[in-house]
Amino acid sequence: MNTTADNRVDPGLVAGNRKALAGYRATHFQWQVQAGVGRITLNRPERKNPLTFESYAELRDLFRALRYATDVHAVVVAGAGDNFCSGGDVHEIIGPLIKLKAPELLMFTRMTGDLVVAMRHCPQPIVAAIDGVCAGAGAIVAMASDLRVGTARAKVAFLFNRVGLAGCDMGACAMLPRIVGQGRASELLYTGRALPGEEAYQWGFFNRLVAPDAVQAEAERWATELTQGPTFANGITKTMLHQEWDMGIDQAIESEAQAQAICMLTEDFNRAYQAFVAKGKPVFQGN
Repeated sequence: MNTTADNRVDPGLVAGNRKALAGYRATHFQWQVQAGVGRITLNRPERKNPLTFESYAELRDLFRALRYATDVHAVVVAGAGDNFCSGGDVHEIIGPLIKLKAPELLMFTRMTGDLVVAMRHCPQPIVAAIDGVCAGAGAIVAMASDLRVGTARAKVAFLFNRVGLAGCDMGACAMLPRIVGQGRASELLYTGRALPGEEAYQWGFFNRLVAPDAVQAEAERWATELTQGPTFANGITKTMLHQEWDMGIDQAIESEAQAQAICMLTEDFNRAYQAFVAKGKPVFQGN
């Protein structure tokens, strides 16, 4: 870390990292920022929106950049057309992987895992709008999101074993049991079977189940609602939800005490108190 001579963090460095992302022009998917919500649309509907080497890397880099975004307070991830994402493109990813040696394959699997790491470390809540096919890496992107809106016709499949691979892909063995439970995650990862939308909702993988023509709007409405809350505090909540997986209860309680004390220093905390006194509704500003 760059510091000044007296070991204080260089404020110029911090300010230099923060930037608006509304002007970012994505190459391998669609990106739009409106009213504090960043919208990622995987845009290859004719192939059910598969990922490529390039889109993996660009998604990873965008989620990394979101840590410093000044104008994005929630993110929606969706697929164009009637499907979310069919996973890694068979012709553009799977085919070339067959020809690579172990060192290059490890570089690829680390890069795909870095996408999940970037999603979990960006402070903005991520809402996935899931319709139709949600398979392989697409299921992982949905899993790595914070909230999931699905449809009854959606089919979620962690199908890695169906192509001769282990189910432990991009953090699935760590994260999926925490969402649906160990036994259910084991079933999905051992068999690769598709999880229909109704069952995904019953199992808790989907937070909400809506009609196909409402899934995008519901995800965006939910994300917009989150941007109207105390967004700095929401980022702290996301951080603690992630970090406390590896903590004992004593460490978790102490970490939450420190996190909450930081939130008590924000103007949003003061705004909430003043609004309560005035019998009004607080208008949070994320600071």
